[in-house]
Amino acid sequence: MTLIKSISGIRGTIGGGPDEGLNPLSIVKFTAAYATWIRNRSTKGKKHRVVVGRDARMSGPMVKSIVVGTLMSMGFDVIDIDLATTPTTELAVTNELACGGIILTASHNPKQWNALKLLNERGEFLSDEDGREVLRLAEGEAFRFASVDSLGKVIVDNRYKERHIGRVLALDLVDVDAIRAANFRVAIDCVNSVGGLVIPDLLYALGVREIFKLHCNPHGNFSHNPEPLPEHLTEISALMPHARADVGFVVDPDVDRLAIVCENGEMFGEEYTLVAVSDYVLSHTPGNTVSNLSSTRALRDVTERHGGQYAASAVGEVNVVEKMKETGAVIGGEGNGGVIYPTLHYGRDALVGIALFLTFLAKKKMKVSELRATYPNYFISKQRVEMTPGIDVDAILDSVKRRFANEHVTDIDGVKIDFADRWVHLRRSNTEPIIRVYAEAHTKAEADALGRELIDIIQSSHA
Repeated sequence: MTLIKSISGIRGTIGGGPDEGLNPLSIVKFTAAYATWIRNRSTKGKKHRVVVGRDARMSGPMVKSIVVGTLMSMGFDVIDIDLATTPTTELAVTNELACGGIILTASHNPKQWNALKLLNERGEFLSDEDGREVLRLAEGEAFRFASVDSLGKVIVDNRYKERHIGRVLALDLVDVDAIRAANFRVAIDCVNSVGGLVIPDLLYALGVREIFKLHCNPHGNFSHNPEPLPEHLTEISALMPHARADVGFVVDPDVDRLAIVCENGEMFGEEYTLVAVSDYVLSHTPGNTVSNLSSTRALRDVTERHGGQYAASAVGEVNVVEKMKETGAVIGGEGNGGVIYPTLHYGRDALVGIALFLTFLAKKKMKVSELRATYPNYFISKQRVEMTPGIDVDAILDSVKRRFANEHVTDIDGVKIDFADRWVHLRRSNTEPIIRVYAEAHTKAEADALGRELIDIIQSSHA
């Protein structure tokens, strides 16, 4: 059983003993610490409200019951929006003028995982400093529960799916008339989670002609590995030419990542979701862009073509958002299919990604594969090294830095080595006990080889 504590929340596998996994005891401790953090930074006497939403994974009802009960025991009122996407929950925090939010989702992790993701009053993930304070409070059990007369209450609100869709449709750059006129046929794979509740409704509201649905029943027993990578998407890939679909969309369980499939069944490339959406946004709203260090150089190329400036942040949504605010970026996100459009909100949002992409496609009047061919061709290799007991990650990264000291090295998040025509990035995962090794080059073979070269260096350093 695994439990990972990080500044973004607590994530683990369900089951095991008191000191193992994501169990009721750890859920209570972490939720109470979060409530204490909110109380410590709030005006005395202010009534506290927290939004709670969850994806459809099988442990969701159990985890939600404990989180909601703990918040009530801390004297907090709970806005329970139940089955909701991560971006929907983020929007609900600001709409409710709440002091925070908790999203119950383990994102792309398999069904045995769940997690508590923590939001501040702006509906954004906690900063490094704030996250560390919550961890400190949890470790010291520095919290007090409310008396019977001060217990919180639960307010159930199931209207946020419609509100989120309405906010997306109201965006200036979303053109429903153009999408409707295109008569799109769209295939979707919602991996048996909350995407199955919201993505079809979004598409119909956008005027899509016909939808071909895969795994839209939100029972949480995922039909395939829920991370939207090509090797997990063979079913929708085969469906595309058979259904004569114009485009395919795949989301992860909490709907903050978006993968696109071409009409011929080939992958558009998860890295290129943000590239294409940014291309459209920048053509109407000139400005800067941001993605993380592990994302494709293609975003930099497209941004510069539009006269803007590109900046890279450390991996993690909170870091991307911070850099976007710092640089005044009009669009940004992460190469895992995460689109952040600040005109709506500062959070990865597959709904806004779909709406902007369909508008762009309708206006370009070309096939998805043709649109993909207009972008610089890079290939990213995503590999990993399992972290065994006793492995000294910091020593390994220091060794890599010294070995490539003559190249351009960035160490704000692990170690990234930029060569003239390729790059490789090594970093400790925040969500799994692994070292991620991402490499990019002009061919898949070159990217794979660069990644393997660094893995060999890691393994020889640890030997």
